[in-house]
Amino acid sequence: MSISTKQLTKAYGSQKAIDAISFDIPKGQIIGFLGPNGAGKSTTMKILTGYIQATEGEAFINGFDVSKEPIAVKNSIGYLPEHNPLYLEMYVKEFLEFAGSLHGLRGKTLKNRVAEVIELVGLDREQHKKIEQLSKGYRQRVGLAQALIHEPEVLILDEPTTGLDPNQLVEIRNLIKEAGKNKTVILSTHIMQEVESICERAIIINRGKIVADQSLAELKASGQSMEEVFRSLTGN
Repeated sequence: MSISTKQLTKAYGSQKAIDAISFDIPKGQIIGFLGPNGAGKSTTMKILTGYIQATEGEAFINGFDVSKEPIAVKNSIGYLPEHNPLYLEMYVKEFLEFAGSLHGLRGKTLKNRVAEVIELVGLDREQHKKIEQLSKGYRQRVGLAQALIHEPEVLILDEPTTGLDPNQLVEIRNLIKEAGKNKTVILSTHIMQEVESICERAIIINRGKIVADQSLAELKASGQSMEEVFRSLTGN
């Protein structure tokens, strides 16, 4: 499995942000990780990336234990957090070269890979601009480019289209679909249209617990729309 969790729990005092959640994602799937705000989506992703530690349970990326083999895990994943952390004073190309160097890319290999991801995410005209000069949509492209720079097998994307205008939404979704052709992708969101346009399976979480884990076809089998399915399962 590309991603696997077993009874994963994160507690803050007596409150559990996630409560004994378990799921497996095989290689090559694009998964929608759905839930209302505060459901536990970001907490789960932060644990999967090694950003925070779980209170209980286990998580694995490409067979590597997140808590015991953090470097191997970080080499296996590309991560775009909800709040895209960029060095605004850096130029786009400069930032991507820096990100690539952190993953051990050097010389011609680094130069070629930066050129590849710039073309892939459509940053050709912006590569010599400072990041602070870019719109939010183009900043998201930079964030996605840094997540892809080291050619990871797994992409973890936390609310990647929040705050984008309709045109930017379509462009970023298409980029994610393209990137997901040869990778495993877990994409957190609370936007149903996003899941329907990108994903083949949805894991729905509410109040820290998984309430559904099915293909989109199975979720729609009742004849309900995804919005109706989501509301019935989460009360939102």
